[in-house]
Amino acid sequence: MAIKKKTAVIIGGIAAVALVAGGITAAVLAGTGNSSAQAAGAASPSASAAPVTFNLGPKQDRIRLDKVPEAIAAIKKSGFTPIEAGKLTVVVSPYVAPLGLFATDDTTLIGNETDIAQLIADGLGLELNLQPAAWADWPLGIQSGKYDLITSNVTVTEARKDLYDFASYREDLLGFYVKSDSKISSIKEAKDVAGLKVIVGSGTNQEKILQGWDKENIAKGLAPVEYQYFDDTAAANLALQSGRADANFGPNATSAYAAAQNGETRLVGTFNGGYPAHANIAAGTKKGNGLIEGVSIVLNKAITGGQYGDVLARWGLTSEGVTESLVNPAGLPRE
Repeated sequence: MAIKKKTAVIIGGIAAVALVAGGITAAVLAGTGNSSAQAAGAASPSASAAPVTFNLGPKQDRIRLDKVPEAIAAIKKSGFTPIEAGKLTVVVSPYVAPLGLFATDDTTLIGNETDIAQLIADGLGLELNLQPAAWADWPLGIQSGKYDLITSNVTVTEARKDLYDFASYREDLLGFYVKSDSKISSIKEAKDVAGLKVIVGSGTNQEKILQGWDKENIAKGLAPVEYQYFDDTAAANLALQSGRADANFGPNATSAYAAAQNGETRLVGTFNGGYPAHANIAAGTKKGNGLIEGVSIVLNKAITGGQYGDVLARWGLTSEGVTESLVNPAGLPRE
């Protein structure tokens, strides 16, 4: 099968490939949570956890949170007014599982990002009003007052902070995945990829990381990386399963979901999506509208209360967890 370069779909500032939701029983990858080692690029070897069922139907029975009085007081003091009285209108782009997708009824919005939105709305004492939109449309929607908030895999950047306020809730991670029975146990530094055949998206940050390591390895006399580019995920997975590729390096969320669904691959290392800088995924709102402090308070309450961790585990994203929600954390540098 010919190897071809593919056109990446940009999701949250990181190249991703949309996966079609399918399969029900799956093993969720065990994660190590947010740690300084992981943020710096340490490996996060995975092990199979107890099988769980991905609920892809319209009846989600989402994890809920009690009202958080201090968060409600914070937005009242700030003067924030919801676009629709009594509701929190949140935009989600339902095109990448497990972050956002339509349920089996092709109408109901589900996924990790909708569950995070539910926690935020609950904590603020508001009814959740989810709105689907193409990812490219959210900036204008937030700026024009069409939406109160976005929870859709948005990476914090210094440029975006000029127009939006952010409350972080997930690590922006890239992951190395190998065939389940691969002899590769960990990829955490340049020498670990020497001589490997690696599937990677053309023009992505992960490709830049790989190229930098490759240059370093070659200078040391180590074997170069063999880059492999594919038109679709099915062809890439076939290459991995057949042994024509050793590893796949791409957005962790989609790869974790696929691994949990089919058990054919496993995680051997994670790196921050902004490497060597640090990137955060965050909820975003119009700058200065008074909402973001309350959102961060709610997220921190859910983190300490366990509801946040339950949401991530529900979608196989434990490895992307954070220990604290920060308001307007340092973003990726301006280009």
